[in-house]
Amino acid sequence: MDALVIGAGPAGLMAAEALADAGRRVVLAEAKPSPARKFLMAGKSGLNLTKDEAPADFARHYSAGWLAPILRGFGPADVMEWSRALGQEVFTGSSGRVFPVAMKGSPLLRAWLARLAGKGVELRPRWRWTGWQGEAFAFDMSGGPRLVSPIVTVLAMGGASWSRLGSDGAWVPWVAARGVGIAPWKPANMGLSVTWSPHMARHFGQPVKGAALIAGGRRERGEFVISARGLEGGGIYAVSAAVRDGAGLVLDLLPDLTGEEIAARLARMRPGESLVNRLRKLGLSPAAAGLAMEWAREAPFASLKHLTVRHDGPRPLDEAISVAGGITRASLTEGLELRALPGVFACGEMLDWEAPTGGYLLTGCLATGLWAGQAAALVA
Repeated sequence: MDALVIGAGPAGLMAAEALADAGRRVVLAEAKPSPARKFLMAGKSGLNLTKDEAPADFARHYSAGWLAPILRGFGPADVMEWSRALGQEVFTGSSGRVFPVAMKGSPLLRAWLARLAGKGVELRPRWRWTGWQGEAFAFDMSGGPRLVSPIVTVLAMGGASWSRLGSDGAWVPWVAARGVGIAPWKPANMGLSVTWSPHMARHFGQPVKGAALIAGGRRERGEFVISARGLEGGGIYAVSAAVRDGAGLVLDLLPDLTGEEIAARLARMRPGESLVNRLRKLGLSPAAAGLAMEWAREAPFASLKHLTVRHDGPRPLDEAISVAGGITRASLTEGLELRALPGVFACGEMLDWEAPTGGYLLTGCLATGLWAGQAAALVA
């Protein structure tokens, strides 16, 4: 076998195409019956491909500064052109987020797989990698076990969240046993667990819009949802890394009003009005008012600009949209080759980096896949 890519998510597909473009004969092994399942799941609610930002501003959203040259090699403008080349026109929303006009991931994936097939990439579904036997890669497949010894390999098996879609982190002990450094997994872009009092049940599934979320020196405006399990959604995800690492979380439920303006509005209300009615007249939705009553019932008005969120920590790792941790930078060459395993490269969420939602995650996977594939193509 010439070139082997293990994992057919966005990073693996990009690596396979880079290898094929360089003239290598590529086998793309995928444990699941079909490729890119997490990519397709993300596209169900609108596939956010990237964020239309200047390169330096874009790169600042990543935890790993060493990704900067990789992102310069394939950044937002490149992602947009890549999508157009696959017949999927894009548009930029008011927040700068970029989506395919079709909004879904399936048309883009179908076009991409067809292009890869035209370049000779051989997709092998239901090939589950089980580690090494000697120097050979061992696979379980429907026809029984198989050993392969490629000239060059790119690992693109994802992190350790959403295991039912393929990213289960099972590869970690096999790679670590070969001398590759692994940073422990941590959830990223995840919700927070909350033990609610019974009166909050009426608000489950309701969004809280327009609030500011403050954690670890960051202040983010964003929407989030109250669920039976806690708090979820983009606003929470934007500050989740700081909260995960120990920062407290505070809500400003009326960020467009000063404390003095809130006091003046309250003074104009009729004496004897209920707390809930006063909160409504201030402009709070029932869900936002519910949070004020949940966490500051004795003095809800005094807490509207600084409501402390009482939570039980992050939701479990497997529920996180993405992860931090994985193969450490010290274990990689500039070309994302594993120092302990010459001829073996890694990319995507297998690597130790994290970024917020909003197009950064997918662009990071595409960019590292391209970078690793191009470097792997040079291995003789």
